Amino acid sequence: MTVHGGTPQPAVGVVIATRDRFGLLARALEAVWTQSYTGPVNVAVVIDGDVPDTLDLPEPPQPDRQSLTVLVNQREPGQCGARNTGMEVLDEEFLALCDDDDVWTPDRLALGIAELHAHPEAVAVGGSIRIVRGDSVTLRRAPYAEVGLDELLADRVMELHSSAMLYRREPLEKVDGWDASLPGGFAEDYDQLLKLARLGTIRLVPEVVADIEWNGGSYFFSRWRMIADALTEMLRRYPEFERQRAGRARIEAQIAFAHAALGERAEARRWLRAARADNRREPRILLTTLVLSRLVSADRLQRALHARGRGI
Repeated sequence: MTVHGGTPQPAVGVVIATRDRFGLLARALEAVWTQSYTGPVNVAVVIDGDVPDTLDLPEPPQPDRQSLTVLVNQREPGQCGARNTGMEVLDEEFLALCDDDDVWTPDRLALGIAELHAHPEAVAVGGSIRIVRGDSVTLRRAPYAEVGLDELLADRVMELHSSAMLYRREPLEKVDGWDASLPGGFAEDYDQLLKLARLGTIRLVPEVVADIEWNGGSYFFSRWRMIADALTEMLRRYPEFERQRAGRARIEAQIAFAHAALGERAEARRWLRAARADNRREPRILLTTLVLSRLVSADRLQRALHARGRGI
């Protein structure tokens, strides 16, 4: 067996949560089977919803070291419950995620395992990603080699996308996997990253590790009430934002934008005042002001940002 530093390549568990996108799921699974990584790879596909009568998925081409388990979400409905279900049935020391509409690059697992071997103090690793929107592709390079709690408070670090993440199991279990208690499950990945960053550092490799489909089909697109409530809860959960005012202003302005989109002008202005007090240069303040002035709609602004591989 291929070794790294004299040690056999460890087994990796992969969780793919899916709901009603089985054609895309097959594509994501094929990219897992064709990884250059030579260690064992065991995949749990977790169906969150109705199970089709027939499910035509690519079987592992190397069954001596690859396996596929298909099961139904046994936890809370939604992505968090599906991922936690997958984590429970896998017992590997390392766990990776892939959303059903995303595609890994061939060296994604090899790069992540090598990085975690080189940095035993790290709790997880991500990397550069490509945002794919129709025929448009936006490269988002990893802005750091290492991220701690302060960096994550200042910036969501979108390159730490769920489909780019490889985790050590022990810290993942310490934070209880994915928390479904946030309103609508919004910002659950950011919530988890902040919890993990309380335990240790998160590494990023410079190479592209995943293509992320971003075609406006997100469950959270324009669900402004859910977004406002979830982000308000995030500020409550993490008093550490008190020491990172620019990061707090970012979230306050996102909340203001959501209230402006809902037509709740007084509440939007209240959150804008808080954002300005923390960081007058926060760019979402201007975006919210544009929505409040009715010069442009929130949905239109959001679509324009998505076209550039960005979000509110």
